[in-house]
Amino acid sequence: MNKKLLAALLMSTALLSAACGDDEEPEESVDVEGCEHLREGPAAPILATTTGTPPLVANDHRRYDITLVDGSGGRTGSVTFAASEATDYVLYTSADVPVSITNGSGAAVEIEESTKSSETCTEIKGRHVVPLTVGTHTFTFGPTSAASVNLVIEEASHEGHEH
Repeated sequence: MNKKLLAALLMSTALLSAACGDDEEPEESVDVEGCEHLREGPAAPILATTTGTPPLVANDHRRYDITLVDGSGGRTGSVTFAASEATDYVLYTSADVPVSITNGSGAAVEIEESTKSSETCTEIKGRHVVPLTVGTHTFTFGPTSAASVNLVIEEASHEGHEH
C-alpha cells in the first residue's frame, strides 16, 4: 500500500512539475504578441521629432504608427519611453530602419540582439532586444528613406501579461 501511495505521489509531483515548467515564457510567445499588435493594433499615431521633447510611447499593447520627419541624410525622428521596470524590452518595427537608444543622461544604450525578421510573422522587419533601466529613454529612428515606422514594445520576460 505504501509503495502505491509513494508511486502516486511521485507521479503527481512529476506531472505538476511538467505542467508548470519554469517561470520563463518562451521568447516565441513574446514574438506572437508583437506580431499581433503590429497586425491588429490598436494603433496610435505619433509624429516623431528632432527638436524639443519627443512624444511618449509605452509598452501598453499598442502599435505606435510613427511618422518620421526630414533630417540629415533622410527621414528621422525620436520618441521617448519611460521604463517602469529594469528589464529587457523587445522593440518590434514594421520597417528595417536604424534605431539607436539613449538613457535619460544621454548615454548610448547598447542593443543586446537585433534581427530583421521573425519566424512568427512577416510583419516584423526589426526585432531589437535592449536592457533598459528604470527611467526615460529616447529611441531615435533613421536616417532612412521610409516615411514612417510602426513600433510595438514588449517586455522580453512577458511576466504578468494582461491585455
